[in-house]
Amino acid sequence: MTDITGLDFATVEPKQFAQIVKQTKDSEISELLQGEHRKQILDAIFAKFPSLFRPDRAGSTNAVIHWNVGGAPDGGVSTYELVIANGTCTLSPTPENDPKLAITVGPVDFIKVVSGNGNPMMMFMTGKLKAKGDLGLAANIANLFDIPKG
Repeated sequence: MTDITGLDFATVEPKQFAQIVKQTKDSEISELLQGEHRKQILDAIFAKFPSLFRPDRAGSTNAVIHWNVGGAPDGGVSTYELVIANGTCTLSPTPENDPKLAITVGPVDFIKVVSGNGNPMMMFMTGKLKAKGDLGLAANIANLFDIPKG
């Protein structure tokens, strides 16, 4: 078993990440994302989104998506902005556009979703994941990215 606390999130491959998350207790993930490396970890995960984007599945999708990851040490939220336009996906350094879709999720559930170890539809139905805005886009978001299967 790999220790998630010593993981270099910037270099780990998505399939390896999925396996590690599957083997890690929720309490360990929560503790890690409430610690001093939270921003570094989230930055590394979101930096991979553009390379996991599937333009062949996006069609004419143009959207700004805000990911609001709760559970910050100060009780706050970390917001990341993905811009999908003209067959590309870019990570905006600072959220500055009005989102077509805003997703709010806790840190453990976020890690489960992006590693393929959690069912976002079930999380939505149980209130663990909230989507505001274009719910059709929310339902299709997993198809726009090559998310590993845990």
